[in-house]
Amino acid sequence: MKAVAIDGPAGAGKSTIAKQAAERLGYIYVDTGALYRAIGLYVSQRGADPAGEEEVAPLLKDIRLELVLTEEGQRVLLNGEDVSRRIRTPEAALNASRVAALPAVRAFLLELQRGIAERSPVIMDGRDIGTVVLPEAEVKIFLTAAPEERARRRLLEHQQRGEQADYQTLLEEIKARDHADSTRAIAPLRQAEDAVLLDTTHLTPEEAIQAVLNLVKRGG
Repeated sequence: MKAVAIDGPAGAGKSTIAKQAAERLGYIYVDTGALYRAIGLYVSQRGADPAGEEEVAPLLKDIRLELVLTEEGQRVLLNGEDVSRRIRTPEAALNASRVAALPAVRAFLLELQRGIAERSPVIMDGRDIGTVVLPEAEVKIFLTAAPEERARRRLLEHQQRGEQADYQTLLEEIKARDHADSTRAIAPLRQAEDAVLLDTTHLTPEEAIQAVLNLVKRGG
């Protein structure tokens, strides 16, 4: 059994690359960012402050999260409801970053994430997989790209979904997310000492996927 931890900043392509690599390897793909986004969505729906531990912690007992593989791909269920599209907005991303800074939320998801990895070979992506969630992972990758390239990719994603978006706004949001993720007190975004740095700024999606596959096959 093998666990692959892929960490990196927002918009670096972790989800797309990890999902494709997992499919080709026959591994389970775990999008931890989607789990935090779902919690952020639930908290905002309840009118609570995503950054307020005293408001968020009591709500966690009412949250049931599931990752379900369908013909359309992996779906995120929040208390039985498919919220896969609703958690892919800029607001959901910011709320995810806020709830991710709360110890209660991280503890809530830690058991779920580790449980999945104990049952099956996984590729798990997030911000602290190699440093906190799966510190014993056989392969650790820190996947990144220049902020400008990440903003360009996000803009393309919005356009492909027929959504309006502004490049400069997306760039500022990515920079703000980077700062929040890397400076939070609990499990900040950082490269694990034994992780391989993979910069995808000048790589095509297929080249990035192949780079991950090569790292997994040779054990990091």
